[in-house]
Amino acid sequence: MIFGIGTDMVKISRIKEMKSLSTFAEKILSPEELKIASSHKDEKLIKFLAKQFAGKEAISKAFGTGLRKPILLKDIEILRDENGKPLFNPLGGVKKTIIDLGITKSHVSLADENDYSIAFAILEL
Repeated sequence: MIFGIGTDMVKISRIKEMKSLSTFAEKILSPEELKIASSHKDEKLIKFLAKQFAGKEAISKAFGTGLRKPILLKDIEILRDENGKPLFNPLGGVKKTIIDLGITKSHVSLADENDYSIAFAILEL
């Protein structure tokens, strides 16, 4: 049974125009995501950050709360499997919330085009 569905879209130029990509990355990414980000440069880093942010926003919306305690950006970790499929790995307060709510499955889809990144998320009971 579906608990919640979320979606988000990010204009990539908003990320590109930030004063400090590293400050933004440190604010929104988990330690594992920061390692991945460090392997990307220039445009690839900008698109990675845009997709990660959109994915985290979509997941927070699937909870029905948006971003507020206990649903925090750094506790929403989105990794990739060996084929590049996005995988939601909850951390900290998000992990506890998932257990408390009885959520057993999640789905995340990320995409980008020239100007936008988009994400969809589904949480299942």
